[in-house]
Amino acid sequence: MGVSAVVWVLTVLAIVGLLAFDYFFHVRSAHVPTLREAAVWSSLYVGIAIAFGLGTLVIGGTGMGSEYFAGYITEKALSVDNLFVFLIIMTSFRVPRENQQKVLLVGIVISLIARAGFIFLGSALLNTFAWVFYLFGLALLITAGNMLKPQTEESHSAQNVIVRLARRLFPTTENYDEDKLITHQNGRRVMTPMLLVMVAIGGTDLMFALDSIPAIFGLTQNVYVVFTATAFSLLGLRQLYFLLDGLLDRLIYLSFGLAAILAFIGAKLILHALHENNLPFINGGEPIEVMEISTGLSLVVILVVLVITILASLFSTRGRTQTAMANIRRDALAYLDAEYTDDANERERLFARLQESKEHIIALGPKAKQIVKNETELMELCARVIETRQTSTKS
Repeated sequence: MGVSAVVWVLTVLAIVGLLAFDYFFHVRSAHVPTLREAAVWSSLYVGIAIAFGLGTLVIGGTGMGSEYFAGYITEKALSVDNLFVFLIIMTSFRVPRENQQKVLLVGIVISLIARAGFIFLGSALLNTFAWVFYLFGLALLITAGNMLKPQTEESHSAQNVIVRLARRLFPTTENYDEDKLITHQNGRRVMTPMLLVMVAIGGTDLMFALDSIPAIFGLTQNVYVVFTATAFSLLGLRQLYFLLDGLLDRLIYLSFGLAAILAFIGAKLILHALHENNLPFINGGEPIEVMEISTGLSLVVILVVLVITILASLFSTRGRTQTAMANIRRDALAYLDAEYTDDANERERLFARLQESKEHIIALGPKAKQIVKNETELMELCARVIETRQTSTKS
C-alpha cells in the first residue's frame, strides 16, 4: 500500500508535536519524575503506538498492520536493552537526577534523526540492489552472536571516541552548571559535562541504529511502516527509563532473547535474499525457491521469545541478586555524591532501595551467595551511606 505525501507530512508533524509537548511540559523544568508520572506517561505513549497500529490494521489491511506491530515490538525490545547502556553512561558522567530527562530526550531526538537517515538509505539500497538483503541478514547474525557475550558495566565505556575527541579539542569543566551546555570559567566559554554526556548518548544511538534498522527491514520493506514503528518505539523511552529504574539489571536473559530474535530475522532476510537472488556466483544468478517466513509467524515468534525471556529474568534468583548488587553500587555512590540531587524524596528513595538490596544480599542462601563476588565491598558502601545519613541527621 502506497502512502501519500500528505500522510507523511501529517505523521512527521504529529511526532514532532509529541516531542515538543514532552519538552515544554515535562523536560524544560528540571525535576525528578515520580514512579506514577513515569508509569502514566509511558502507558500513554504505548497506547498511542497501539492506536496507530490498529488504525494501520484497519486502513492498510492485515499485512501492513501485522508488519507494524512486529516492527514496533522488536524495536521497543531493542530500545529497552539499549536503556542499560544509557544507565551506564549516566552513571559514568554522574548526571544529576533532575537533568537526566533532558539528556534522554536529546538522545531520542538524535536517534530519530539518525534512524530516519538510515531508513531512507536502507530502502534505497534494497530497492536498487537485491543482494543487500544478504548483507543485512549477515549483519544481524553477527549482532546476535555478539549479544550472547556477557555484558557488564565494564563492557561499555561512556568515554567513546567522540567524547575523547571533544575533550581534547574543546575546554571542558569537571562540574555541572545546572543544565547548561556551555558555561564561563576563568573568563572563557567552556563545555560542561552535560554537553559531553549528550554527545556520548548520541554517538551510542548511532551504533544502535546500525543494528535496529536491518532488523526491522527484515520484517517489512514498507518505508512508512519502518519509520512509524521505529519512531513510536522511541517515543516514551524517556519515561520508560525511569519506570524500569532498578529493574534493568534484572532482565539478565533479555539479551539472549534479543539474540534469538535477531538471528531469526537474519535467517528470514537471507531466505528472502535467496528467493530474490541475482548474484552470479549463487545458483548462476537465478532465484532459489526456498521457504519464506510470513510476517504473522515472525510476530508470534517475537512475542513468544520476549515473554519467555522476560519471565525467566523476573523469576530468576540470579536476576534478583544481580539487581540488588547493581542497586547497592549505584545507589550508594549516588547518595554519597552531594551533586547528584537536591530532591529529598529522591534521596529517601535511594536509601530505601539500598536497604532493601542490602537485606536481599544478607538473606541469600549459601549457593546463591556464590553469585556475589564482592560482598565485602558492597557492605562497606552501605556502611558509608548509613554513616553519612546519621551525620547529616545530627547536623
